Amino acid sequence: MIDRLGRTFFLVGLWAAALTVVARVSEADAADFHHVHLNVTDPVEGAKWYADMLGGEKKMLGPFNTAEFGKTIIIFFKAKEGFPPSDGSVVDHIGFSYPDIEAKMKELADQGVNIVSGVEQEGPIKYAFVRDPWGTLIEVVEDAEVQGFHHVHLASTDPKDTLAWYESAFGGQQARFAGIIPGIRYGDVWLLVKKTKEAAEPTKGRSIDHISWALPDLDDSTVEQLTAKGGTFESKPFNFGTSRIAFVLDPAGTRIELVAPAQKK
Repeated sequence: MIDRLGRTFFLVGLWAAALTVVARVSEADAADFHHVHLNVTDPVEGAKWYADMLGGEKKMLGPFNTAEFGKTIIIFFKAKEGFPPSDGSVVDHIGFSYPDIEAKMKELADQGVNIVSGVEQEGPIKYAFVRDPWGTLIEVVEDAEVQGFHHVHLASTDPKDTLAWYESAFGGQQARFAGIIPGIRYGDVWLLVKKTKEAAEPTKGRSIDHISWALPDLDDSTVEQLTAKGGTFESKPFNFGTSRIAFVLDPAGTRIELVAPAQKK
């Protein structure tokens, strides 16, 4: 039987074949945001729920159930009941955008989705919150520029420092979603940060276990650079099939999977 870490490594091997060449990270160029890993009690139902309710495309990637939203993949792994929800961790929630938020929220309510809060507005941003059956908090927004998977929202006592870390680690340039919320846009995915009074919990083992970026390469110099910036590596990079992967924690405890093509021997 393949253990959980082994399943992750196998899946990444499958992803590597589909990776495109990504520009080397710099102040102007950004790495590609790659995937979100969700813990659920039933991966089949998890993929089906995200496809049916949020408009993803349910697919099998090897033995794994996924829901794809454009270039962003949501991976569902089976976990025992009792894992904590996303809110309360450093990855508070994920967000999805639709052209008509009122119509989408009515559709979700009619389908019996857990509505956390109805449609509200802050400046030009219309938003609402729902929760999936396994504890992940989901923000529904209306953004004409980006449809489908929209953002990952971090919780930090110092949003400025948090964004500076991601900018230095994965490139991109800081901006504000709708001129209001601080973040960095990686392609069609926003990384947003909200301010909290107290430090949030690490993500590992929660409903949102980790997030991921694809890099052009992954070697000892990557480890040295991210360690110098305050990252903590759970595992150093190594080849697995046609891919090379590593897991690193940002200074606040966000678990991040790094994915790159395998190095030639």
